[in-house]
Parts: sequence; C-alpha cells; structure tokens
Amino acid sequence: MSELEELEEPGEPEERDGRRGSVDGPVLGRLLQDLASEMNLLGHGFAAASGLHTTDVQALLAIMRAVPGGAGHDGPSAGGITPGRLGEELGLSSGAVTAVLDRLERAGHVRRTRDAADRRLVLVHYLPGAGRMAAEWFAPVARRTEAVRAGFTAAELDAVARFLGRITGELEDLRHSR
Repeated sequence: MSELEELEEPGEPEERDGRRGSVDGPVLGRLLQDLASEMNLLGHGFAAASGLHTTDVQALLAIMRAVPGGAGHDGPSAGGITPGRLGEELGLSSGAVTAVLDRLERAGHVRRTRDAADRRLVLVHYLPGAGRMAAEWFAPVARRTEAVRAGFTAAELDAVARFLGRITGELEDLRHSR
C-alpha cells in the first residue's frame, strides 16, 4: 500500500489551514520527488535502450513538444524549433545544442532545415521514426497511467491536472529566474 493510500480516509477531506485535503506539504513533496525520480529513471532507460544521452532525450522531447499536436504527431514536424530556442528550453550553450543535434541527426531522429521565409533561420524537425520509437518504449507507461487515471473521478482529475499544471509552471519560472 502506498503512502497516499495509507493517508486516504473515506468521506470528505478534512479542512486544514483553510484548504481541503489531508495530505500535508512534506508528504506531497516526497510523492512528487518519487514521481520525478521514477520518470527520470524511465527516461534514462529509454536513453540507454535508444543509444542516446539523457540530454538527447530531453532535446528530442522538446523538439516534439514544439510541434502542433505534440509528441503524438506521426510525421516530421512542420514548424520545428530553432536551435537557440532549444538551448533556452534545456539550459544549454549553443555548442552543447550543436553537439546534441549532431548526435540526434546522425541517429536519424531529427533533421535541420533552413526556414523558407528567412534562410538565415535554422529549424529542427523530428523524423517519424523518433516518435514511433518513443511511443513503443513508453506504451507501458501510458497503459499504467490510464489504469490509474480510470480510478479517479473527473473532478479529482481536474484538481490533479490544475495542481500539476500550476506546479510545473512555477518550477519552470523558478528555473528561468536562476
């Protein structure tokens, strides 16, 4: 039984400091750390199985997110992302971004093109194989996520989504402010 299950009690959550819920800050923090650790370890496993560096995986995910439709998009990315924007997202120097893109391009995951409207601008696009490889590796994660999600009400999921969205935004802001 997980810590969260041990904390749950039947009925309505109690009031604590004017907020609903019975999970205090340290417990929630530990649960978030555990989740981040597991996601990180899964990412490391994907990187190792794919012959990539973990930074390469983060870059590939950022490139996929830059496309309308996100990582589920099945074709090469239409819009792409600039190497400069990728460096900003990942906190990497231009030299490090070049090294990452060189590795991803050699592995057949991305391609670099010149923007049609402004030939000075380089855009990075992911290739279909990159999305398929990630989808295959993370399919068990998606299945388990769906199984867990099915055990929650729509209202509970809305609250979880709001919380995760807000904490992710706050942590992104913190990272950029340092």
